[in-house]
Amino acid sequence: MELSRNITVIPARKRVGNTAAVGQRPKLRVAAYCRVSTDSEEQASSYEVQVAHYTQFIQKNPEWELAGIYADDGITGTNTKKREEFNRMIQDCMAGNIDMIITKSISRFARNTLDCLKYIRELKEKNIPVFFEKENINTMDSKGEVLLTIMASLAQQESQSLSQNIKLGLQYRFQNGEVRVNHSRFLGYTKDEEGNLIIEPAEAEVVKRIYREYLEGASLLQIGRGLEADGILTGAGKTKWRPETLKKILQNEKCIGDALLQKTYTVDFLNKKRVQNKGIVPQYYVENSHEPIIPRDLYMQAQEEMIRRANLHSGANRKKRVYSSKYALSSIVYCSKCGEIYRRIAWDNRGKHSTVWRCCTRVEHGPTACDAPTIQESDLQAVVVQAINLALGSRESMMITLQEKVESVIRQEDETSSEGIETKLLELQKELLKLANSKKDYNSVADEIDRLRELKQNALVESAEREGLKQRIREMREFLEQQSTEVTEYDELLVRRLIEKVTVYGERFEVEFKSGTKVDVER
Repeated sequence: MELSRNITVIPARKRVGNTAAVGQRPKLRVAAYCRVSTDSEEQASSYEVQVAHYTQFIQKNPEWELAGIYADDGITGTNTKKREEFNRMIQDCMAGNIDMIITKSISRFARNTLDCLKYIRELKEKNIPVFFEKENINTMDSKGEVLLTIMASLAQQESQSLSQNIKLGLQYRFQNGEVRVNHSRFLGYTKDEEGNLIIEPAEAEVVKRIYREYLEGASLLQIGRGLEADGILTGAGKTKWRPETLKKILQNEKCIGDALLQKTYTVDFLNKKRVQNKGIVPQYYVENSHEPIIPRDLYMQAQEEMIRRANLHSGANRKKRVYSSKYALSSIVYCSKCGEIYRRIAWDNRGKHSTVWRCCTRVEHGPTACDAPTIQESDLQAVVVQAINLALGSRESMMITLQEKVESVIRQEDETSSEGIETKLLELQKELLKLANSKKDYNSVADEIDRLRELKQNALVESAEREGLKQRIREMREFLEQQSTEVTEYDELLVRRLIEKVTVYGERFEVEFKSGTKVDVER
């Protein structure tokens, strides 16, 4: 006997979301997500309008109840990691507190296709639809995901196009020398009402102090400890001064009124990852873009000093040595026999404790390698004091020598100039921009610019060295004019200020001042 089939259609219950039981929740718990992508005043008002709109929109529907307004203000849509409200909304959905999400458009929800689909599918598994008002797409519809994939890809493409337009705008401003830099994490500058860099006097004094102490011989560690002891904060507002932080200040071209633009660049518009620019995209060096804190010659001296400290070599085999600033005589006392530096050593000789200075070759390889004499620290200090007093004693002749050196430096300045190089560089820069904008090959022009920039850099270094020498001559003259009596005690600061080098011979010492003058002291 054939049985008649009885089919009962059980209708879908759209109001039931998550794990809610039938009849327990007569209304859908609907949440709205709003986002604006910038902090501008115009976009801020758009944000407020969105919040008001969806509050009213949900409350008007008798089958809905407001589960909350989730709003990210001024956050990018290409990445969900920093969208706190978005992430909180997803967590609430997973916890079963939301049955439906309404948002203005796909671009408001996400401009990353993969992120968009990922979250949509996670929500579908929980039976939570997302309704996109502008596109009229409900993710629970059969055609919803197909349309969503297409529209999300278009939103991502739009974001990429916007990112490219921003890059082109920045590049145009760079080419025109318009400097826009973040000043919040480096010392010495703030911004005026128009966004231009201006000097912050208190911070500028800290920058000057760092340069001064470094050129006087202090190490980065010593400078940092001094700043910490005085309660001075870093540019980021931290109490701890790291050597790397101080090194960046000493290398920061903004201190001399210049600006190197596009030091970093964005690799991917989606994840916003920025990396150091090592020639992948153009850089723009703008000279005299703002008021300097440090004179250009002083800045160049600091760069040369950094190179010198990093490349200390001594002896016949040019062995690398580590710079030490603990004592004023460290790294400036040399052996005349082997060319090595003298090292400070705490010495115990037959139960007698003393501090001596010994040639590094003799210390490391014994007296057969170098038989240079060992010198008591008190004797070495006395030699330096005597040398300073000898300079004071021959004040008049020393002044004549210093004047001759100044005249010699001036003659060198007249012989070398970077003005011709600068003119040629400006011409080539214009040619480079023309070729780049017309998509033509500019490699040969770029190579010539690099060559001329190197020549210019060398000329600037030489100029800085001359300025440094003139400054040291001035300091020596001031000392000779102001010091009316002999120096009676060894002074570390005075040695750092005046003495360049001490060479140990068998029966004498040769003391070279930073002004370039020399005196001999008998043993």
